[in-house]
Amino acid sequence: MKLTSLTLLLMFSSMLLFAQNQYSIKGAVVDTAATYKMVNTTITVLNQKDSTLVKYTRATPEGTFALNNLKAGKFILMVTYPGYADYIEDFALDSAKSTKDFGNISVILKATLLEGVIIQGKAAAIKIKGDTTEFNAASFTIQPNDKVEDLLKQLPGIQVDKDGKITAQGQTVPKVLVDGEEFFGDDPTLVTKNLRADMVDKVQLYDKKSDQATFTGIDDGEKTKTINIKLKEDKKNGYFGKVEGGLGTDKFYKSQAMFNAFKGKQKFSAYGISGNTGQTGLGWGDRDKYGGSSNNMEFSDDGGIYFYGNNDDFDSFDGQYNGQGIPSAHSGGLHYENKWDSDKHAINSNYKIGSIGVEGTRDNLTQNNLSTGVTNSSSHQKFDNLMFRQKADFTYTIKLDTTSTLKIMVDGTLKNSKTRDNFISSTLRGDNSLQNSTDRELSNDGDQKLFNASALWTKKLKKKGRTLSVNVKQAVNENQTEGYLNSTSEFFNELGDKTQTESVNQFKTNNTHNQTFNSNITYTEPLSKTITLALSYGLGINNSNSDRKSFNQTASGAYDELDREFSNNFDLDQLSNQGGITFNYKKNKSTINIGTKVSDVKFQQFDAYTDKTFKRNFTNWNPQFTYQYRFSQQKSLYFGYYGNTNQPSIDQIQPIRVNTDPLNETIGNPNLKPSFRSGLNLYYNSYKILSDQYVYFSSSYSFTTNPIVNHTTTDRLGKNFYQSINLSDKSPYNYYFNFGTSRKIKPIDMSVGLNLSSNGNVNYTRVTDTVRTELNTTKSYGYSGSLNISKYKEKKYDFRISGGPSYNVISSSSRNSTNNKGWGFQGNANFNIYLPGKIQIGSDGNYQFTGKTQTFNEDLERFIWNASITKKFFKQDNLRVSVSGNDLLNQNVGFSRYASGNMVNQNSYTTIQRYFMCTISWDFSKMGGSAPTKK
Repeated sequence: MKLTSLTLLLMFSSMLLFAQNQYSIKGAVVDTAATYKMVNTTITVLNQKDSTLVKYTRATPEGTFALNNLKAGKFILMVTYPGYADYIEDFALDSAKSTKDFGNISVILKATLLEGVIIQGKAAAIKIKGDTTEFNAASFTIQPNDKVEDLLKQLPGIQVDKDGKITAQGQTVPKVLVDGEEFFGDDPTLVTKNLRADMVDKVQLYDKKSDQATFTGIDDGEKTKTINIKLKEDKKNGYFGKVEGGLGTDKFYKSQAMFNAFKGKQKFSAYGISGNTGQTGLGWGDRDKYGGSSNNMEFSDDGGIYFYGNNDDFDSFDGQYNGQGIPSAHSGGLHYENKWDSDKHAINSNYKIGSIGVEGTRDNLTQNNLSTGVTNSSSHQKFDNLMFRQKADFTYTIKLDTTSTLKIMVDGTLKNSKTRDNFISSTLRGDNSLQNSTDRELSNDGDQKLFNASALWTKKLKKKGRTLSVNVKQAVNENQTEGYLNSTSEFFNELGDKTQTESVNQFKTNNTHNQTFNSNITYTEPLSKTITLALSYGLGINNSNSDRKSFNQTASGAYDELDREFSNNFDLDQLSNQGGITFNYKKNKSTINIGTKVSDVKFQQFDAYTDKTFKRNFTNWNPQFTYQYRFSQQKSLYFGYYGNTNQPSIDQIQPIRVNTDPLNETIGNPNLKPSFRSGLNLYYNSYKILSDQYVYFSSSYSFTTNPIVNHTTTDRLGKNFYQSINLSDKSPYNYYFNFGTSRKIKPIDMSVGLNLSSNGNVNYTRVTDTVRTELNTTKSYGYSGSLNISKYKEKKYDFRISGGPSYNVISSSSRNSTNNKGWGFQGNANFNIYLPGKIQIGSDGNYQFTGKTQTFNEDLERFIWNASITKKFFKQDNLRVSVSGNDLLNQNVGFSRYASGNMVNQNSYTTIQRYFMCTISWDFSKMGGSAPTKK
């Protein structure tokens, strides 16, 4: 075919038209103060509609940039450079304007920003870097002398309750670090309630892996939801602190002092807290530091033995005032950390001392569903408990050379506890006739010594990705407890006649000693650019002794008659060998971990009373699989599977019999077989910078094959006997789902968020009464939703409102079970109004409603309303005088409902109620520079 002149002309015209439809931008970036070109500045083009990335480039050595082959539309230009404020500008490309020339774009250092608006734009509030979500503190507004806790409350996806407990993306955050280091151990509230918010540069949220997994890059399944507070560089020199004191009505009081001195990488801190308003100064996750005495023993998933307390040893107290009873707490601590010699050496040390006493009452209602009918039990408990504890820990890290590091950790704890409990309980049959009644007193005095030491050595070998690490741990736990049990139980027939009386008057001693040694060696080998192999081996040795004695009182009044039925002396020796293999695949946006651990455990128990030895050999299997996909820097998806073999506990196989509750006894089952638990986890988060929209969800599902469940036998007197059995044809399961989203509504400058959650479980219990044996299935489901609205108007007002309904379903397959479905509602609100004269009025309220059911025919409702008025003094507003009222409506009565086996329970308890207090607070500081203010 021949090309005519007309054809060539048409083709040339089409090419010109096509070329004209190619859109482009260009410009240059300069520093307004230095007037030099900004080489390698990042230039990004985003869609205005959804903030998605279109194209990006970097500036040339001359500071110029150009982006070609763009399409028509509305876009956003974002210019970023480290240390400089971001520049953002909207623009459009269309047929009338195919090329946009931005000319010289001026950027300015963050440190030199003035009070007024200097540039048009805003800093990115959130960035997602791999597994870490990073919040830019400068993008959130704070008041002078606000604390870290006030900053956290503004961050999307993070909630802080009135006690300082932090929840992020639906999960509890038990650890808060400062510049990557522990601050007073792992006590979150000492960071969040005392460090000033204006010192913070970034807040990082991530799942902290074990030290070994962090080094090797191979996931070992150990993760802790963690917040890291990164301080501004100009806030790391000088000192600051806080002194606060308050007196209130009804003998309520509080006092607090904290001092911090920072000098580069040296940090020294001290604090003291005393009061009875519920602030203990101890982390709400501090159970191991301030828990009760240890009595019982149980296998861990890897075959290890650990000790745990029971109801006569203050186990309801977990180191943080939990709302039950009236507390009186006194605590203090010291912290020091330092790095030197080009960070080759680092130390982190803490010492804490404290005591707490809690007095109060607790009432419990229980409905027991049996084939013969329903029984209803009520119990009134009065408790008076006291604990004193000292704890010290020390961590030393040394970089032996450029390829190897040694980390040594040592900690020790001394505890003393005194618990006093009195129980008055009774049980009624379905026709309201009295079946039994009990009056029981328990007292225990305990001393505990804990010591832990560990060392981790890591070595990077010549080949990239080839590593070797060795981890060894030694732990010693000693307990000495003694106390008295005095109990009288009376039993009645259907006519109301007393048929039997049982009395127990005993002196009890309990001495336990546990010493463990664990080691682990991990070797990683890169098989290719994308696949890494990890091999591990671990040796574990556990030697334990439990000597429990019960003495009856004789005619002489002395407790010198040994009761062999409730006394024992066990020696426990265990040796375990564990091997593991894991493959790690990492390419582009995907990361996969797949592997398993297998351990062989040899267990031997010697009973000194019967001179018998019980041996048991078993194998534990722990497979795992994780997959993570990063769609972009601000969007990621995670899926994980973990499986583990659960061995029967010592208490389930050959129980250490305890008669502290004569109406409930446990019977061992040496024929128990292990169960296997499988768990699935799914997480997703996404953030759009310009629209300030955050979306996340987290979910989990787990089920157990060959589960170990309770077989409860109830006799005609109302006594319960518990024995563990296997169910080969049933699989209990539980699930959890949480969804959250938040977005800034720019026209009204208000943040709106939505949270939806659901949880549920299905459990089984074999129930035997005087007529028949049946398998009871208990199902418990909960559904809830909440809407969150917040707004902040600088120096005028701020408020936050959240709340929503809930619906709970508790059902039992027992033929006499009743309907326990019911609605509920939870609501929270708080506001602050900033008046002239540095006067601030604030108020907060919490509303909780639990609807009645067929079992509990009453609505549970409370509204806790607090209010305060504060006057600030001095230029820095660092002296504050406030008058506050706690629980103004006097409705703070604690309650809860839950199901267990074939029983449904309702608890109510005393707690802190209305009081008024006058408080004076003084914040002082002298830091090396003032924080720049950006708007």
